[in-house]
Amino acid sequence: MFDGFALERIDVGEAELRVRHGGAGPPILLLHGHPRTHATWHRVAPLLAGRFTVVCPDLRGYGESSKPETTADHAPYSKRAMAADCAELMRRLGHEQFAVVGHDRGAHVAHRLALDYPERVTKLVVMDAENERAGRRYAASAVSRGCNAATTVASSDSASGTAE
Repeated sequence: MFDGFALERIDVGEAELRVRHGGAGPPILLLHGHPRTHATWHRVAPLLAGRFTVVCPDLRGYGESSKPETTADHAPYSKRAMAADCAELMRRLGHEQFAVVGHDRGAHVAHRLALDYPERVTKLVVMDAENERAGRRYAASAVSRGCNAATTVASSDSASGTAE
């Protein structure tokens, strides 16, 4: 699993993220959903690594990434805080611009990342973000805020089990 990928813990300021990364080419950040970890991508990441530099972190509070103390408003676990972690992670790995793919809860973090760092996110993929309408809204709002992003939305239909 993840052959040829490095496994590190990287301090991103308010948190320390466990991250696997490897491959060569334009960088792509893969963000897992709830209650998963970076291991979600164990079949996809090696396939992408031939064409991309693939970065798969455990988001803060998940897996073996740090779990900062929370506050009354839960700000340390907001999508904005997690997006900031991811932006800093990519900077520390030497990637000023990158594509981002988010699944489930990771889709919300990816959306926030595209909104807060539109000059850094080159492409945005939102998968299973509550529902198809929310995913499309996320993609459109990121583009409207200046994200230089081609948007793709995938949503599973719980009734049929098929993807759009």
